[in-house]
Amino acid sequence: MASVDKRRMCPHCRAFITTDDRVCPYCNSPVGPRAIDRRQPADIMGGLIPQARFTTTLLLLINGGLYVAMMIYSSKSGRGGIQGLDGYTLVNFGAMYPPLIQAGQWWRLITAGFLHGGIMHILMNSWVLFDLGAQTEEFFGTSRMLFIYFMSTVVGFWASAHFAHLSVGASAGIFGLIGAMIAFGVKERSSYGSALRSFYMRWAMYGLVLGFIVPNIDMAAHIGGLAAGFGAGFVAGTPRIASRTERVWQGIAALCVIITVLAFLNMFMGLARVVSQPGF
Repeated sequence: MASVDKRRMCPHCRAFITTDDRVCPYCNSPVGPRAIDRRQPADIMGGLIPQARFTTTLLLLINGGLYVAMMIYSSKSGRGGIQGLDGYTLVNFGAMYPPLIQAGQWWRLITAGFLHGGIMHILMNSWVLFDLGAQTEEFFGTSRMLFIYFMSTVVGFWASAHFAHLSVGASAGIFGLIGAMIAFGVKERSSYGSALRSFYMRWAMYGLVLGFIVPNIDMAAHIGGLAAGFGAGFVAGTPRIASRTERVWQGIAALCVIITVLAFLNMFMGLARVVSQPGF
């Protein structure tokens, strides 16, 4: 990935330059640091969160916090532990469960993407998301990345609701980020775009093949997330400096965040009703 990390696009002429260039050698326009590098590390939790992975790290912290909360909930109920969580706990915390989605609990299509069923599940997804999320944010910007991740999660679990019985995990969103990077390579008609497309197509292929080998993998969520991410990435494109469309994408990202917050509010209200019941 080192060769990919050293490349970026000029925001003016869209030619590929290196991260060390301060003037584009093709259009002679001055270029500043990447958006993800403009954040001051000291301003982000005292530098604990790497500035190039700010959005990705926030996603990982949410996933980890929810997993700890589910472990506590599951241990108090005597149903599970750190190695694996029971279905009762997963459903109460917002897992994708078709009967409840059909009953109107739409928010499970979102919350399911932040939950994990076991320690290996969350560790594997976190390992992939840590690098892939930063790479996607570099190419698409924070606003578009949030839109891609949101749409991939929703569409992935919508597809899952037609085939799976119970499902959780960040992999729908992760496959969506892979799909978006493939879409970038398709739209960028250059040798670098072709190399990038081939690289992430191999990622997608390896992930899908692994899904056929490892039991209990939600292939519908993976394929749905991959397709949604490709479509979202193809439509979104990449950011340009001083473009009016950037405010539009900021608004779209804010809407995705608001809907996600509403989804979690629904989840917490349902969980509170369960906890308040006698005998919990």
